[in-house]
Amino acid sequence: MDIIQARERAEELRRIIEEHNYHYYVLDQPMITDQEYDALMQELILLEDRFPELVTPDSPTQRVGGKPLEAFGTVRHRAPLLSLDNAFGDGDLRDFARRVESALGQPVAYMVEPKIDGLSVALTYENGLFATGATRGDGETGEDVTQNLKTVPTVPLRLREPLPRLEVRGEAYMSKEAFRRLNEIREERGEALFANPRNAAAGSLRQLDPRVTASRSLSVLVYEVLSVEGKEVASHAQALNLLVEQGFAVEPNRRLCRDIEEVVAFCREWTERRDELPYEIDGMVVKVNDLRQQAELGARSKSPRWAIAYKFPAQQAVTVLEDIFVRVGRTGVLTPNAVLRPVRLAGTTVSRATLHNEDIIREKDVRIGDTVVVQKAGEIIPEVVEVLKERRTGGERPFKMPETCPECGSAVARPEGEAASRCTGGLVCPAQVREAIIHFVSRDAMNIEGLGPAVVAQLLDAGLIHDAADLYYLRYDDLVKLERMGAQSSRNLLDAIEASKQNSLAQLIFALGIRHVGSRAARVVADHFHTMGRLQEADFDELVTVPDIGPKIAESIRSFFKEEHNRQVLDKLAAAGVNMTAGEVPTGAQPMAGKRFVLTGTLEGMTRQEAQSRIEALGGQVAGSVSKQTDYVVVGANPGSKYDKARALIESNAAPGLSILTEEELMAMLEKY
Repeated sequence: MDIIQARERAEELRRIIEEHNYHYYVLDQPMITDQEYDALMQELILLEDRFPELVTPDSPTQRVGGKPLEAFGTVRHRAPLLSLDNAFGDGDLRDFARRVESALGQPVAYMVEPKIDGLSVALTYENGLFATGATRGDGETGEDVTQNLKTVPTVPLRLREPLPRLEVRGEAYMSKEAFRRLNEIREERGEALFANPRNAAAGSLRQLDPRVTASRSLSVLVYEVLSVEGKEVASHAQALNLLVEQGFAVEPNRRLCRDIEEVVAFCREWTERRDELPYEIDGMVVKVNDLRQQAELGARSKSPRWAIAYKFPAQQAVTVLEDIFVRVGRTGVLTPNAVLRPVRLAGTTVSRATLHNEDIIREKDVRIGDTVVVQKAGEIIPEVVEVLKERRTGGERPFKMPETCPECGSAVARPEGEAASRCTGGLVCPAQVREAIIHFVSRDAMNIEGLGPAVVAQLLDAGLIHDAADLYYLRYDDLVKLERMGAQSSRNLLDAIEASKQNSLAQLIFALGIRHVGSRAARVVADHFHTMGRLQEADFDELVTVPDIGPKIAESIRSFFKEEHNRQVLDKLAAAGVNMTAGEVPTGAQPMAGKRFVLTGTLEGMTRQEAQSRIEALGGQVAGSVSKQTDYVVVGANPGSKYDKARALIESNAAPGLSILTEEELMAMLEKY
């Protein structure tokens, strides 16, 4: 075969393969078998290997991922990528419509689409070829993830027409099945599991090695044309049709609604149907369909006036509470948990739920055998929210907290004024030891990758560790013998343990699990005392003079360091080379200094603790209640009264400096710095 014949065949193969990719990944209508597809791809690979000059940027062979990057570049968006205001009920939707129709002075049609729970991306095409792909970032500037997006099968590398320029916005996401498979693999390797598909998608797209992204089964659905040259579109519906014509995957479950009542009905319909889709959705996006009307309405500084995101309420299900068991935590707290008759909830089968503590069981009158309502919001553990007492048969049994620890048999005590009952066994209790080590290695603490609960349990069962400090004395020969560890996993784990020695003093203090000392208090005392030695020697009077350290925390710190075992653990950590001092506080790195934040509702991309840690690391303060002095209220799913109070303050002009942020806006603000 000469070069001319090879070029013709390569072009034909690219066209055939991309057509099959479109039918398989976008239309979900495969036309050939996997074996036939693999044969076509292999033929193209061999041709391009033989004639390297035939390789083109849009070739299907270029999706596999190139060399790892040292760092992501930045992309400045030509127009700001705005976030959406939230609607939390029918009333909010109708208020939105009243504002829109009052401003326009005429009836409005709305396009409504399921809101995929993923990571927002912007794609740019030049002369029909994929040119750049970027994350949303702060809305003005994002990270250049072009090479990673090239590995995503639903991102066309070449449009159906050579449009001079096309900019679109979409959502990178991971399907429920891909998420399940990924976590199974990570669990087998002893790696930390992703909390939800959204976190998994974000982590997978932001890999410096595109080959890792290619292995993660990501998808992209495109939902907006930002700008187009060479085509005219007058409505959002027409824009979506254009995207389909050019080979993009778009949300098929969209509907053009004639008025807001149709919008409300459609949102209610998908509130019930949300688990039917193969990917997670967390609401519905409502947009004014006419693009001229969109332009007339314009935008605020952070969000368009012509669109809103309807957020689904927490999901609930009814089932039978078959039993109650008690779990012992790292501080000895006994937490009652419900064993449920398995029920589908939020796309998963739920068979466990938390009951929090004895007082809540008594208050709700929860009994074994009751029919109960369970609820799950975001990534929160399911909880029993209500007992359906009218369904009782008389055979239900009241629950009584055990008087001895179910793990070690030690006495259980309930300190005066506390809701929690505690095991008094301390270090005798294997559950407390296990949970303390799991906390020590967790992400907010020493952040040791690959050391999940299953591996911790293995190490304890094998007698290789007895406390957290023993982790720093593990050897390769110890680890490689463990089930499912292997040579590479053992080396990776030892590298992660070694790297954690350089963590901050604040991380170490938090990792120790001192009662009442969260990540914020750990930073405060680390900044004040600067060394672990000085903190150990501090007396009660000195501790209570530290800002935000009250008598309860001060007494807890003193009690911790009085324990001989705790001092021995610290000595072992120091001898292993774990950092025991605080570095210099960076100057000019506090862009949020003086800003007060309040968090309400369930955050989906990070925990409340993570959000608070990141805000405080930039100099901001996180308060528990909304006041006129609050600068930002961050609203997650199912917000409480704090959201209502913030809206009331804003609407009455009582707090002119107060702003309401979505989680996406907070993330953009944090990433900006």
